[in-house]
Amino acid sequence: MGDRKKLLRVGVTLLLTLSVVLAGCGGGNNKEASNGKTGSDSEVVDVSPQNPLEISAFLNEAGQQPTADNKIYKRIKDELGVTFKFEFLAGDKDQKLGVMIAGSDYPDVISADIKLTAAGAVIPLEDLIEKYGPNLKKHYAAYWNQMKDPNDGHIYYLPNYGAYNGEVAGTYYNGPGFYIQKAVLKEFGYPTPKTLDEYFDLIKKYKEKYPTIDGKPTIGFEILNYDWKNWGLFNPPQHLIGHPNDGGVVVKDGVAEIFADKDYAKQYYQKLNEINEQGLLDRETFTQNFDQYLAKISNGNVLGMFDQRWNFQQAEDSLTNQKKLERTYVALPLTYDASIKDYYRDRPALNLNNGFGITVNAKNPERIIMALDKLIDEKWQKLFTWGVEGEDYYVNEKGRFMRTQEQRDHATDDTWKLANKADAFYKTAPKMQGFFSDGNAIDANDQPEEYQEGLKPYDKEMLDAYGFRSYIDFFSPPPPNAVTYPAWSVDLVDGSPAKLASKKLQDTQTKYLPKAILAPKADFDKVWDEFVGEVGKIDIKAYEDRINEVLKWRIDNWTTK
Repeated sequence: MGDRKKLLRVGVTLLLTLSVVLAGCGGGNNKEASNGKTGSDSEVVDVSPQNPLEISAFLNEAGQQPTADNKIYKRIKDELGVTFKFEFLAGDKDQKLGVMIAGSDYPDVISADIKLTAAGAVIPLEDLIEKYGPNLKKHYAAYWNQMKDPNDGHIYYLPNYGAYNGEVAGTYYNGPGFYIQKAVLKEFGYPTPKTLDEYFDLIKKYKEKYPTIDGKPTIGFEILNYDWKNWGLFNPPQHLIGHPNDGGVVVKDGVAEIFADKDYAKQYYQKLNEINEQGLLDRETFTQNFDQYLAKISNGNVLGMFDQRWNFQQAEDSLTNQKKLERTYVALPLTYDASIKDYYRDRPALNLNNGFGITVNAKNPERIIMALDKLIDEKWQKLFTWGVEGEDYYVNEKGRFMRTQEQRDHATDDTWKLANKADAFYKTAPKMQGFFSDGNAIDANDQPEEYQEGLKPYDKEMLDAYGFRSYIDFFSPPPPNAVTYPAWSVDLVDGSPAKLASKKLQDTQTKYLPKAILAPKADFDKVWDEFVGEVGKIDIKAYEDRINEVLKWRIDNWTTK
């Protein structure tokens, strides 16, 4: 048993990012499909209306069930005979997965997670893809080696983002930044804040001028530090010194080190302490949950926050539907000093931390791959992204996909989407990104002329004032990703010294950073020194060594020879 535990420690080295797993744990990874075959054992029935297939799926985030008459799922059922039964996360993810693993109670497909792979809950996919997934194999061809477990060579998950077809589109920014309400920029003549000081000076002036918005007290700045969505508190210092999002470390010349206790991190938290003294920070910011955070943004009285747009998109869509465009946000790539080049915008890396895996309980893994293979085809991808031609978009005389204003309004309406989009499946499923073979952007937000046509007068006025074509123009163009990027996707291995150190570091940050931020100004240095002292008691070397081991592996194995 000791050897087996040792193998788990060593073997699960790069799951999801590098997918290193305890091979054959529990005996489930070699499980053969028992159903879905006819005639000889080697003959597998294709998915079709005559041979229907129901796929149960667990999605590791909260969500709403699509309507029973959802037109996209209905079309999938009518044309492919495939239906989906979704279960969304309710409550704590780790607790839910723990119950699943303890009872070996798994759906057919499941959102990727390290715990599942280590428990032998998911099966290798590469042979299934080779035999039954030619479209999937083509889709992931350029990324195949990155998806493999470097010890056993298996692939356990189908990454849901980052596999691009051609160039990366660039009209819409969805990533990290210091977000600020458009109304604030307009109020002061469309300035371009470059530094943290300039950003908070604007927020302070606006809040003083408008202490309430729509009858609610104006909130200067929000910070989200809830569950795994802790980047709102932890990540800003790395960007402020001109580095991209590598999670809990800064990577220089291929070598990672933590930044939580560095002087340049102190500079950021001391600034937050200052703005708290000025009354700009929400008093409830460290006690609220994610839903409460979104609700506050939806009210329109939050002037700014550090976040990633996809994380609060639902709240911003709500503001758009309320016709409060002035309360929607612009992302700014702030740095400590105007001489520092911003590095917020990146070239999307393969998302090895998410996507579907097929579990050992799936009775029809071959047919599940067949279904996913068909749904990665352009025909279905257009349905997932643009919708039904003639209903959700139209094709102009130049063959370009466009929307009417009514169709654009539908695309941001959550109720409409439950009946007319397949987002529950699409978010986690393999997907095309970039451009279709006909040159149209896969994401409507990235279709240049559609983006321009869809701009409201308010946004056109703002962009014209800045001389920009889109809000992405606030950011510097991203350089090519380093082969090590992103370090946040490194699997630290459950139970390892590195994983324990990472957990202790995050717990220490969660305890001391709010304490330092909310402390009287005179006590900040004392609390900060306590924090640094506590970090010094953690085995940070184990954490950094593990990351650097993986980064070196990437350099050695992912670098084009």
